[in-house]
Amino acid sequence: MKTNTFFRSALAALLMLAATATASAYDFEVDGIYYGKNSDGTSVYVTYKGGSYDSYPGSVTIPEKVTYSGTTYTVTSIGSDAFYGCSSLTSVTIPNSVTSIGGSAFYNCSSLTSVTIGNSVTSIGREAFRDCNSLTSVTIPNSVTSIGYEAFLNTPFYNSMPDGVVYLGRVLYSYKGTMPYDTSIVIKEGTVSINPSAFYDCIGLTSVTIPNSVTSIGWCAFENCI
Repeated sequence: MKTNTFFRSALAALLMLAATATASAYDFEVDGIYYGKNSDGTSVYVTYKGGSYDSYPGSVTIPEKVTYSGTTYTVTSIGSDAFYGCSSLTSVTIPNSVTSIGGSAFYNCSSLTSVTIGNSVTSIGREAFRDCNSLTSVTIPNSVTSIGYEAFLNTPFYNSMPDGVVYLGRVLYSYKGTMPYDTSIVIKEGTVSINPSAFYDCIGLTSVTIPNSVTSIGWCAFENCI
């Protein structure tokens, strides 16, 4: 009996902690967009409403600056999971003030058709747009220097691209399709990074030439290129 009481008390405590964490998922809301404050006290990131990931319907335009309680903040990032599972989100415009898009930020937004990314974004997180199975249009600026693993997996945007080396802006995102035997790849000038697992399992690859512009090669980029 004492053991059962202990476990019930522990479970209740955990549920209270979870409820507290959920309730504090955002610091404030303005015009239907939820924000969390960064530690610098002058900037914020876009996040989701506590208690629900499905926080954003329709078309969303994120502002460069937002004012709350007399203080104006700069919007600098899209937080991880911010739009996760927003099934009625149809389009989003990300302003030039934003520099990063977090992991799984738009994961499984099934009605999302278009995304315009501002020209200050440098990184797109892992699985950021994965399973957005209506996504056909994405504007990726040259400012983007890194794109996370499977960021566009299971999207019409990626699926419609021809087989071969896929570049997204200045990032070599992947090799799509089955590579023919005895293939030599010359990566185009101006490419700044090679994505994680970009050439994974490309057993037909025999040589690759990487230009001086490349500054990073992701993990497992050439794994199993026997």
